[in-house]
Amino acid sequence: MELIKSIIDFILHIDKNLAHIIAEYQGETYFILFAIIFAETGLVVAPILPGDSLLFAAGALIAGGHTGLNIFVLALLLIVAAITGNTVNYLLGKYLGVKVFKPENKVLKLEYYTKTHAFFEKHGGNAVILSRFVPIIRTIAPFVAGVSRMPFLRYTWYNVAGGVSWIILLLAAGFFLGTIPFFKEHFSWITLGIIFISVLPPIFAAVKNRFSNKAA
Repeated sequence: MELIKSIIDFILHIDKNLAHIIAEYQGETYFILFAIIFAETGLVVAPILPGDSLLFAAGALIAGGHTGLNIFVLALLLIVAAITGNTVNYLLGKYLGVKVFKPENKVLKLEYYTKTHAFFEKHGGNAVILSRFVPIIRTIAPFVAGVSRMPFLRYTWYNVAGGVSWIILLLAAGFFLGTIPFFKEHFSWITLGIIFISVLPPIFAAVKNRFSNKAA
C-alpha cells in the first residue's frame, strides 16, 4: 500500500520529482527514464508505473532548458526501451502463459487479462499500437499477445509502430505545450487529465459491454 501511495504521489507531482532527479543525477537521468519505460512496458508485474505523464513531463522540462538533456537522444533511448520492453513482455507471455493471472492475485489480476484479451479480440493486431496509449493495458497487452501466440514478426511490426508513435507524441506534446504558463501552473491537473483521457476507452468499453450483457 505504501508503494502505491508513493507512486501516486510521484505521478501527481511528476514535474517537481523529475526535476529533482535531473538535478541530482544529470546525464544518468537518461538511464533512469530508460529503466522506468522498460519496466512499465516489459514487466507484466509493473502496470502502475507512470508512462504518459512521465513522457509529457520530460518533454516539458527539456523545453524549459537547464536540464542538460537532449530531446532527440532521450526520444531515441526511450523508443528502444519501449520496443525492447514489449518484446521481453511478449516472450514472457509466450512461455509463461495465462496461468499467472489469478482472481486472488492483487498485481496480475485475472480481470486485467480478460479485459486486455477482449481488447485484442475487438481490434486485432492494431490493439498492440492502441494499447500503448492506455495505462495498465499497455503493460498487459504484450503479455497477452504472447499468450495468444501472435506471430512474432507480425507482433514486432505493431510493436515498433506503437512504440515510436507513443514516445514521440507524448514527448513532443510536453516539449511544445509544457512551457505554456497555463500548463506550468496547473501541471498536476494536466497530469490527472492525461491519465483520465488515457483510461476513458477501456471504461467506455466496460460500460458498453455491461449494458450489452444486460440486454442479452
